[in-house]
Amino acid sequence: MALYTDLTVKLVATLTGAMDLAPNNVPLDNTTRIQLASGISANQADVMFSDRVTLGASASADLDLAGTLTDGVGGTAVFAKVKLLLVKAAAANTNDVNVTRFATTGFAMFLADGDGIAVKPGGLFLAVAPNLAAYPVTGTTDDTVTFTNSAGSTSVTYDVIIIGASA
Repeated sequence: MALYTDLTVKLVATLTGAMDLAPNNVPLDNTTRIQLASGISANQADVMFSDRVTLGASASADLDLAGTLTDGVGGTAVFAKVKLLLVKAAAANTNDVNVTRFATTGFAMFLADGDGIAVKPGGLFLAVAPNLAAYPVTGTTDDTVTFTNSAGSTSVTYDVIIIGASA
């Protein structure tokens, strides 16, 4: 089984303003492209997991990256390294989707237990580490990401995509 990944992030923005004698604008056009070939070395990946999840009010879900996930073709997705983590919150959400490091066996992409990020409704969180070290995963000690609905009023929906290497 082979996995090829091509990620392109394109940001185009223009800041406009009025000067004394003429209009002024500052254009920004920045494109970043990361390609991962199939494999386990730098700039390579061979494991992928993706899912659309709905969490009830105040609910949470843990993802164990070291063996309990099923990939898109029915195999077990066992990550030794994470090269890409993408979390996209549905625009219709009224609460945030909190992505955090689990307290006792937390995935060390975040610096300390309980650290994380709030993904706002319609928002996106993306972390990419294509190098050989990437974000390491160690079974039973450094392998759990927690997703939590930030409030008790309504459910939240989000997409999660994880791409990495098996060794």
